[in-house]
Amino acid sequence: MSNIGQIHRSEYEITDPKSPVSCAEAPGRIHFLGEEGQPQSTFFLSAAIDRYIRLAVSQRKDNSFRFFASDLGERKRSTVANIKYRREDRWANYIKTAIFVFIDLGYPVKGLNFTFSGDIPQHIGLASSVAIETAAATALKHLLRINISETELAKRLFQTHISLFGKEVPLVDYQVSLLAKKDQFLVLDCSSEGISCEIKRVSSPFSKYKFLLVDSRAFRAGTEKELASRRADSLKGLKYLTKNHDGTAFKDFAPNDLLEALGNFPEQIRRRTMHIVEEIRRVNDAVSALERNDVPAFAKTIFHSHESLRDLYEISCPEVDWLVKRAQEIEGAAGSRMTGLGFGGCTYAIIRKELAEEFKKRLEEYERIFGFQPVIYEVKTATGARIIPERKKVKA
Repeated sequence: MSNIGQIHRSEYEITDPKSPVSCAEAPGRIHFLGEEGQPQSTFFLSAAIDRYIRLAVSQRKDNSFRFFASDLGERKRSTVANIKYRREDRWANYIKTAIFVFIDLGYPVKGLNFTFSGDIPQHIGLASSVAIETAAATALKHLLRINISETELAKRLFQTHISLFGKEVPLVDYQVSLLAKKDQFLVLDCSSEGISCEIKRVSSPFSKYKFLLVDSRAFRAGTEKELASRRADSLKGLKYLTKNHDGTAFKDFAPNDLLEALGNFPEQIRRRTMHIVEEIRRVNDAVSALERNDVPAFAKTIFHSHESLRDLYEISCPEVDWLVKRAQEIEGAAGSRMTGLGFGGCTYAIIRKELAEEFKKRLEEYERIFGFQPVIYEVKTATGARIIPERKKVKA
């Protein structure tokens, strides 16, 4: 990626090398399991990936805010007195989320310049917008010398995003973006109120494997409506469960509780509910397998999860199923599954390094069958948001 500090200095004509520019990066993320559960109250198995948003910020002498997306060549602006969500500001609204966090905490935020760029693949569920927010907050925290923990910052960003955009984004996305570590999975147990997550770290046993993200490029339409329908069905299922059992969230119930209550469930609600309850069990099974370094057991759990997304929650599609099947055919694959909102989008595959090219070769038939090519990204697990040094300009 480009030198974000030098791009920033050039954009805002900062010629004094002593003028402070704070640079930060924040990673994208993958949810390996748990993404389709009860909003803000479920288990996730997640990791950050080595695709980033990199952002630079410096102070101005006036009360203006300037925003520059260097990859897009786009600029936005606002003022301290008039800063608010504006639909036409698009990506700049995510930077505003970070600004509002520190304004709400009472810090004297004045004029600022921002520049960002990134290489997180877009529109396939890798949390690039959260990465913009956490990169901006990390850079601002450093520039303004603000003392706030990553855990508290994640909570503040989550709450501010809801206030600014009027819709929720999972708290876990902020936790992963800020707290992840290289070569680790995060197990996130979210409270029913959606305002806290207990985090457990599990070492990755996949040093001899590659993580491959495959963008199916399948056309998606009506995704929000379909997902809303499934969430409504799931909440009805939870209501059936809580009638005769103690508990307020899906994670309070075991699959046996669901089997006992099946007589009260309409078929569609039964399928949606079964997926969520069993997915919680699968997270626990996957964590146990990781702790034992039992790769075959982990792979079995991941493949079963995708089958459940396909057959019970019904948010997969032929293109995505085809991609997962090709991974499943590779001896030594440690799992493949859809990730993201569904109805297209992205899969991940964990493939032994020496077999990765064989897997890619098997995808060559995809274009003949579906009429377009998938896009493959190799990624590694990564550490969360951090301050990065401003690289000095190399003299010719």
